[in-house]
Amino acid sequence: MSSASLPIKRSFGQTMRKEVWWAYPLLVFSGLSAFVVYSTWAAFQGEHYFYAGGGAHYLSPFYSPEFFGASPHAMFGVKPAWIPDWLPFSPALLILWAPAGFRFTCYYYRGAYYKAFWADPPACAVGEPRNSYWGERKFPLILQNVHRYFLYLALIFLIFLAHDSWKSFWFNDGFGIGLGTIILTANVFFLGGYTFSCHSLRHLVGGKCDELSKYPVRQKAYNCVSCINRQHMVWAWCSLFVVGFSDIYVRLCSMGIWHDWRIF
Repeated sequence: MSSASLPIKRSFGQTMRKEVWWAYPLLVFSGLSAFVVYSTWAAFQGEHYFYAGGGAHYLSPFYSPEFFGASPHAMFGVKPAWIPDWLPFSPALLILWAPAGFRFTCYYYRGAYYKAFWADPPACAVGEPRNSYWGERKFPLILQNVHRYFLYLALIFLIFLAHDSWKSFWFNDGFGIGLGTIILTANVFFLGGYTFSCHSLRHLVGGKCDELSKYPVRQKAYNCVSCINRQHMVWAWCSLFVVGFSDIYVRLCSMGIWHDWRIF
């Protein structure tokens, strides 16, 4: 007669694991914290977000699309009169909520920051600081379910960023390639990989179908998204780093600290 053992009740951080299990949550905590702090600071600056030296046309992805602003990239001119003077104004504050919402409701990032920030759980087979399961069925975590709608906005943002990349190839004296051109183009590549490897996009192209084989076009699209979805974590971190570095590069060039290298 067999007997079943009860689950082991561990106190917070207690585990029988021998490896350095806390290294990954610590790296996630450090990386996401650094990005959130820097991106928030950069969004409130409202300056040094575009570079026009040497005939270049670079716009920070944190500020694209620029609806109102002081740069030549502004679609509708300078700050509108209906925004009061006492209210902090930055072109980034008008649009940054959309890509931020897409990234922080991402299925991968949920698991990453649940472990790193909330210790829910800190790692597999490691004791948690609470006894109950919060889940995503009540406020505020139920808001995570809007991820699929942020996906639609992210796809639109990719069009604007691709346009910015295209403009970076055209200098005042014609076609050219600068280091900023490569960085802004790489930003579109990695953000595109992150967006097109999204779990929600895979459901969008292949969901609601009992027999996907009957729809060959949708099946190929589903297989393509599934293929790059296997590296969704890699796309997530690479795109996070590149989009942040893109803003740093444009900002430091605008401030005159760095000088754009004209390759061609």
